[in-house]
Amino acid sequence: MQAEDMEVPNINNLNDTGDRQRPRGKDVFKDQQKESESSMESPNLEFEYGDMDTLTAELSELYSYTEELEFALNRDYFEEDFRSHARGRRWIELAVEEQRAYVMRLLDALEVTDRDKRLKVARAILYLAQGVFDECDTEVDVLHWSRHNIFLLYEMGIFTALLELLSMEIDNSQACSSAVRKPAISLADSTELRVLLSIMYLMVETIRVQTEDDRPEWVAARAAFKNELGSPLYNGEPFALLLFTMVTKFCSMNAPHFPMKKVLLLLWKTILFTLGGFEELQEMKVRGRERLNLPPLPEDSIKVVRAMRAASPPASAIELIEQQQQQKRGRRSRRKQPLVKQDSLDTYNERDPFKNDDSRDEEEDPEDTDSGIEGEVDPLDRDVIIQPPPPPPPLRPPTERVNFPKGLPWAPKVREKDIEHFLETSRNKFIGFTLGNDTETLVGLPRPIHESVKTLKQHKYVSIAEVQIKREEELQQCPMTLGEEEVEETPAEMLYLGMLPNLSQYVIALLKLLLAAAPTSKAKTDSINILADVLPEEMPITVLQSMKLGIDVNRHKEIIVKAISALLLLLLKHFKLNHIYQFEIVSQHLVFANCIPLILKFFNQNIMSYISAKNSICVLDFPHCVVHEMPELTAESLEAGDSNQFCWRNLFSCINLLRILNKLTKWKHSRTMMLVVFKSAPILKRALKVKQAMMQLYVLKLLKIQTKYLGRQWRKSNMKTMSAIYQKVRHRLNDDWAYGNDIDARPWDFQAEECALRESIEKFNSRRYDKNKNGDFTPVDNCLQSVLGQRVDLPEDFHYSYELWLEREVFSQPIQWEGLLQNP
Repeated sequence: MQAEDMEVPNINNLNDTGDRQRPRGKDVFKDQQKESESSMESPNLEFEYGDMDTLTAELSELYSYTEELEFALNRDYFEEDFRSHARGRRWIELAVEEQRAYVMRLLDALEVTDRDKRLKVARAILYLAQGVFDECDTEVDVLHWSRHNIFLLYEMGIFTALLELLSMEIDNSQACSSAVRKPAISLADSTELRVLLSIMYLMVETIRVQTEDDRPEWVAARAAFKNELGSPLYNGEPFALLLFTMVTKFCSMNAPHFPMKKVLLLLWKTILFTLGGFEELQEMKVRGRERLNLPPLPEDSIKVVRAMRAASPPASAIELIEQQQQQKRGRRSRRKQPLVKQDSLDTYNERDPFKNDDSRDEEEDPEDTDSGIEGEVDPLDRDVIIQPPPPPPPLRPPTERVNFPKGLPWAPKVREKDIEHFLETSRNKFIGFTLGNDTETLVGLPRPIHESVKTLKQHKYVSIAEVQIKREEELQQCPMTLGEEEVEETPAEMLYLGMLPNLSQYVIALLKLLLAAAPTSKAKTDSINILADVLPEEMPITVLQSMKLGIDVNRHKEIIVKAISALLLLLLKHFKLNHIYQFEIVSQHLVFANCIPLILKFFNQNIMSYISAKNSICVLDFPHCVVHEMPELTAESLEAGDSNQFCWRNLFSCINLLRILNKLTKWKHSRTMMLVVFKSAPILKRALKVKQAMMQLYVLKLLKIQTKYLGRQWRKSNMKTMSAIYQKVRHRLNDDWAYGNDIDARPWDFQAEECALRESIEKFNSRRYDKNKNGDFTPVDNCLQSVLGQRVDLPEDFHYSYELWLEREVFSQPIQWEGLLQNP
């Protein structure tokens, strides 16, 4: 399938992202009152970010609630076969050797040609992987036996057998064509695939997770399995490539029955297992800097973020409007008072930097404002700073004053090019000429400039990416002198090599699925159906069944968003560490496929409602549902949901999407301007209502990079947000982010910047992966004997037609020998 066969996800009404969320007329006060109440009541969220949720939660998300009946089916098929083998004994009573013998018998039975028999055997294996729950009394027992059985299944070679069956199901053209013709696809169309993918997911997830009581043979099995999944052992490519192929096949409408949620979960966990999680990434980064003789990292970013505390959310519009109305009533008294400077106001505000936010709603940028809200301050009054009403009562008793941190959380950083730019400006100013990239010569510059350069050099930070770019430039300039580059065969390198030919298709397919699963997306006839593995054969007929299915569908979409966001973030981070240009090509495909407006569209909703959504039914979650008696479900119990303060997977997804947006826009002027053009500031500011430090950090980072382009009025009316950026985001010493005095007027040419980057990427890929590389530099053999002595591969039938060829190609062609004697 060609790259152009897959269309880029269509994001509708991109330019109204800043306006759509603003209701008109009287409704504005109702909605803002609700937002005000939710923001005032929102507590600090005790959320710890990590690679994944608890093991129990990750296992339960594999199954839809509509698959509940299949647990008993798996058990029945197992017991039907096991009775004839065990003669009255239970699985947990067998010795390990007897268990091995039975698994070997199941493995042999998987190879039968009868499809129905194969499915029964696969269900029996799935029951073993699920922990023989009928023989267990508690959830802990289920997890214990699941772990024991899965390592046994892997030892007996079940995974390889399942992989062959999965490949057969993917290539099953009959099933694909019948699914394409069906008007409505349900669970029944993907039964075999769901069973196989469930076993594989349980094996990958269980073996991946380390525990303290792991046996030595299990530790060895984990290392071997990790190596297998990451190496091109399966049809000459890593296992993840097979799953990526399933994703693209589904999104091109050639296989609408594929259970996408299970495929995406398995793909995410395979990447997480083979490449490593966030803590392993940090360790790899430290080792990579040591190899390149770079100074160690100034701090451990994971620990710094975990130690951060959330700031209070910005005040809502209704509070600000009430303040403005009070100000308007007291304007006569205010006019008699002198105007004060900005720093006086800041001193006044520093008593509590986050108690209130902007003097207007997050939307009220001068260029955005189009709803005339009664009581708004006149435009003329906005341009001056008005002293607060005298005398202001103390906001808090002295004992309750805000304790400011003694130091900023991050060490400041400076890039080499920042020092060069600073010196170039200084030399032009004081001595009238520049010295190029020389950062050592300070002759003729005044003493304060010497001190500034010394401070900048103390905080200079050289990233691995900068070293890689410099090395790539050297290899491009001197291919013969520097010779072949030694490329380490890391799992990330092998995955990139496999993904490269169809990379754009994989990226577009993932974004299509993300768009279909986003809560802000509207159902359309041409959009892909991601509910094939959640809808039952018979649609619900009672209100209770409809409520249960509605919760299941919403949960299903949330899990898909979680898997895709985590998968994309892992790919970006690992490729960036492996080589910066691998990261850049994935980033560019994401940008060209409308990833930036898609993420902004995702956040253009009531984000507090999304994070506190209760789309789960605890009593139906695995393994609870297979161990305990099922209580009677009522509409009230379904509405109540769980008692958790927030939904872990939704908060995890939001943070991942913000991190992806940061990765795409960092140091990219044209992409930062896309954030400005799509009016992302009000959308992002609403996300600050979530009182979770890590999420706030990444929102503030995105606001920081575009602050200088939002105008003086926006900065003036958003001083609390500016304070939060100063307190929480890393400082670049000579980055004029808060004032925009340096490049705010610079024109941005999106196409030129992206084309220059694409040219560098293509040169890198051509040099490193092109089989016919360096064709211009291949040495020519001028020795007659060696040229004639070279062995030429001829077709098998050549000697039959040799004489004919000789007559046609040699004897019948006139040879002009005198031409050799003439000067060329």
